[in-house]
Amino acid sequence: MKVLLVEDDQALANNLAEALGSAGLLVEVAGDGRGADFLVSTERYDAVVLDLGLPDGNGTQWLAGWRARGIDLPVLILTARERWSDKAAGFSAGADDYVTKPFETAEVLFRLRALVRRSHGHAHPVLQAGELALDTHAGQVTRAGMPVALTAQEFRLLSYLMHAAPRVVSRAELSEHVYDGDQEPDSNVIDVLISRLRRKLGNHSIVTLRGQGYRVSDDDREA
Repeated sequence: MKVLLVEDDQALANNLAEALGSAGLLVEVAGDGRGADFLVSTERYDAVVLDLGLPDGNGTQWLAGWRARGIDLPVLILTARERWSDKAAGFSAGADDYVTKPFETAEVLFRLRALVRRSHGHAHPVLQAGELALDTHAGQVTRAGMPVALTAQEFRLLSYLMHAAPRVVSRAELSEHVYDGDQEPDSNVIDVLISRLRRKLGNHSIVTLRGQGYRVSDDDREA
């Protein structure tokens, strides 16, 4: 999961980014609305965590502008403003959820995972594909009921494929959601990760469609 955190309090932003990163998320930080606006226009994110009190305008104004331009990624508002009128303004601008400061990092993480899951059409927190199960709350993968140990990159790649299923995901799209924006992956790194996942999950767990990309298989016998 690749998340944009828009927060002008540098200490808070660093702490939250570090905590979310420790949970396996890729987090990029913008300190104002203008920087966030550039990033959501040029990069692909799974969700945005948006503070309302930004130095260059209210977060709801930037959010309303994104929605007007058709940028429909999930947005979680994070703010110290507790009045219902502020919350209503955020939802009216196009927010999907709302957390007030001070907050528990675990709550932000759970809400982000739920937003991304629902944006892909999944209601249940456990994603299934054949014998594979990915618990989005616990961040764990099992095969036929047995836990499977994955690296952070392997988990992010598999998680993205399972959220997107049954859609075919291109190599470029996978790269965007597995690596940081300033990181240039080697040309064959996706192939290497797919190969490692197949060794751990079964040869038929991920299907390659030549010239198109990859998808997880819901049939363990599929070639």
